[in-house]
Amino acid sequence: MRVLLGVTGSIAAYRAAELVRLMVREGWHVDVIMTRAATKFVGEVTFGTLSRNPVGVDMFASPEDWRPEHISRAEAADVFVVAPCTANVMAKMAHGIADDLLSCTALATTAQAVIAPAMNVHMWNHAATQANLATLVARGVRVVDPAEGDLACGYEGKGRMASPEEIMNVLRNILAEKG
Repeated sequence: MRVLLGVTGSIAAYRAAELVRLMVREGWHVDVIMTRAATKFVGEVTFGTLSRNPVGVDMFASPEDWRPEHISRAEAADVFVVAPCTANVMAKMAHGIADDLLSCTALATTAQAVIAPAMNVHMWNHAATQANLATLVARGVRVVDPAEGDLACGYEGKGRMASPEEIMNVLRNILAEKG
């Protein structure tokens, strides 16, 4: 399976490193795209080393071949996962905003999309976030619901990114469905 993993600017980005490790152990090819904000939490080198592939961050980096990076990565994916998925990226995906490599790739891919939201409990419960979530679900995006518990911001409630193992289970189910 070819997985395209989007990592966004959340403290939960460190958990995406474990997710990549589990995917590679499964024998899957993993390409990682990070938002600029994600690089403030975990470095590109971490994901490049764990995935054994170049990490995409810059929308205008020179492509390795003639096709723009967001198109070539989008076309190669069997599944497109965004983990952690911030409220910002959920909104971009729901409204078709394409202003960076990750959001452009999200619009260009026809692969099954999966998001694992991670954010403050109040952000998660906000009407705008819930409306964006409903839009994405209506379009067939699979959601690995956030967990409830202590949040990095000091609050308690729903908003923790699901565990890498839970995300892997959803991805295994998608693979089984594809046959």
